[in-house]
Amino acid sequence: MTAPTLEIHLSDDDLTSALRADARLGLTADPKWLPPKWFYDARGSELFEQITELPEYYPTRTERALLERVVGEIARTAQAEVLVELGSGSAAKTRLLLSALTAEGPLKTYVPQDVSSAALRAAAAEIAAEFPGLAVHGVVSDFTDTLHNLPGGGRRMIAFLGGTIGNLVPAERAEFLSSIYDVLEPGERLLLGAGLVIDPAVLVPAYDDAAGVTAEFNRNVLHVLNNRLDADFEPDKFAHVALWDAEHEWIEMRLEASEDMTVTVRDLDLTVQFARGEQMRTEISAKFGIDGLDAELAAAGFKTEQVWTDPDDRFALVLAARS
Repeated sequence: MTAPTLEIHLSDDDLTSALRADARLGLTADPKWLPPKWFYDARGSELFEQITELPEYYPTRTERALLERVVGEIARTAQAEVLVELGSGSAAKTRLLLSALTAEGPLKTYVPQDVSSAALRAAAAEIAAEFPGLAVHGVVSDFTDTLHNLPGGGRRMIAFLGGTIGNLVPAERAEFLSSIYDVLEPGERLLLGAGLVIDPAVLVPAYDDAAGVTAEFNRNVLHVLNNRLDADFEPDKFAHVALWDAEHEWIEMRLEASEDMTVTVRDLDLTVQFARGEQMRTEISAKFGIDGLDAELAAAGFKTEQVWTDPDDRFALVLAARS
C-alpha cells in the first residue's frame, strides 16, 4: 500500500481570517447572514452525520441508493483515471465510486478535497487501506476558490455530491461551474449530485426535524463564532427557522432572536444588535428542475451526457463533459 499524501493550501490561520471576514460582512449586513460552511467544526460535523440518519432527511439515503443503482454506468462512461471529490468529508459515498471505477476502468488516483486537514487525513488513510492499488492525494483547500490547485494528469472526473451545489446562490453557482470547466481538459467530466424540487410538505421537514437535531446544527454556527472569534452569543436564545422560498426554489435556514440582545464579537471589536424576532440567514439549499440543471451546466460550457433520478424524482445525478 502506498501511503497517502496531503497537499495543504489552506491553514488554520487562513480559515480564521476567512471566518473573520465573513462574520464582519454578514453580521453588519441588513438583513444579517452567515455562510453555511461555518457550521462544520467537529461538533457541527457530528450533528450533520446525525441529520443524515434522521427519518425526515431523505437526501443522503436517496442519493446513495441512486448512486448504488447507476454507479457502474457512470464508471463505464467516464473511464476516469483520476477521481477528484470536492468536499469529500468522510468519503462515505465515495467507496461506491471507487469500487466501480477500479472494476470498470483504469482508475489510478483518488484526490479528495476538503477544508479540514484532520478529516481529510483520516479519510485518506482509510481509503488507502481499503484500495491498496490506488494512489491517494488529498488536497486541503476551499473548493470555491482554489480549484486551480487540483492536480492534473490523467483523465479526470470531478465529483461534487450531496446536493452541496444548492448552498450557492445562482451567481455563485455560475462562477463555480465555470471554474470547474476551466480546470478540466476536453473529455474530462463532472459528476454532480443535486436535490430536485419536490412537495414542500416533504422538503421542509428534512430541514426542520421533530427531534431538533437540525436546530442544534443551525445554532452551532453561533458556538463556532464564540469559540473562534471570542463572541458572546447565547445560542439557546435563537430559534431555528426553516422556510421554503417558492420564488427562488430554495430552503432557507435562519436563526431568530427570541429577545432584544447585544452581542459582542471581541476578536472583531464588533458590537451587534439583535431585535426580538429578527432573523439571520445561515443557509440556503436550492433545489432544481432537470431543465434548469442542464441550462446552468450548458451556460458554463458543459454538455450533459446523462441524468439519473431516483424513483420519486427527489434527487438527480448528472454526468457532464467538457467539450
